[in-house]
Amino acid sequence: MARYGMALDYKSCINCKACETACKEENGILMGADSHRIWVGTGEIEGQYPMLDIVSNTFYPSQCQHCEEAPCEEVCPTQATYYDEGGIVRVDPEKCILCSYCMNACPYDARYVDNRTMTVDKCNFCADTRLARGETTTACQNTCPTKVRIFGDLDDPNSEISEVLRTREHFSLKANLGTKPKLFYLT
Repeated sequence: MARYGMALDYKSCINCKACETACKEENGILMGADSHRIWVGTGEIEGQYPMLDIVSNTFYPSQCQHCEEAPCEEVCPTQATYYDEGGIVRVDPEKCILCSYCMNACPYDARYVDNRTMTVDKCNFCADTRLARGETTTACQNTCPTKVRIFGDLDDPNSEISEVLRTREHFSLKANLGTKPKLFYLT
């Protein structure tokens, strides 16, 4: 069975929002909605010694980190948040009671209330749409004009994501928390 993850070549992001639009369209989320499954944030990166005066704006695509030790899954009182067979952190809307424990536990702010279903939702790597249809890319990866996102099976040594993670330096957000995110930022 696959163990899915995503690598982000974030320095290639041009903040066009095509990924956000594709995600909303794929998942039936209103285009004007403020809360959604993925987003592109803006941050500042400061240069390292000896060039500490260099500061540049950087775009950071982000979403659920699909942690192997997901705090949101641990605190869910109804087991609405669970891992599927591919290690994707999912939400069962039938079990969600909107207690928001998962929202509070998520260190990545990746959970939000879906006002259509009145459940707490998040990215699921298109598991119930594209992957369920046998496709091998997520909507956000498929639409990105600068190829920022690489999605695939982390356990397949021949997959594109495995090759990229073997050959390029990368980091995970808040790795010090021990959540073991499966979203990797390429440097």
